[in-house]
Amino acid sequence: MDLYEQIQQKMRELDYAVKHIRQTGAAYAEAERNYQITLRQEVLKLRDAGTAVGIIDLTCRGIPSVADARFKRDCEEAIYEACKEACNSIKLQLRILEGQLSREWGQAK
Repeated sequence: MDLYEQIQQKMRELDYAVKHIRQTGAAYAEAERNYQITLRQEVLKLRDAGTAVGIIDLTCRGIPSVADARFKRDCEEAIYEACKEACNSIKLQLRILEGQLSREWGQAK
């Protein structure tokens, strides 16, 4: 595979990665929303039950539904960040190939 074909392949990979970032970003945002809603519901339940305000935050994090929602949010965030890094890696590989191509064409003169 010559350099031009490699560049074209990396550009296709970058297009796919950008589309995937959109999907994972939306999933991350949805997971964040679900976590915040679940956390708020549990905080309100504890406030209505007369729990001391100072320990509500700590207590809520141990409630299984809140912990599950937070775990899902953290997993979606990790996937989103990994997709962003993959995109940056592809961009770097593309720059390297383009530099290599320009050096080869520069020497052809």
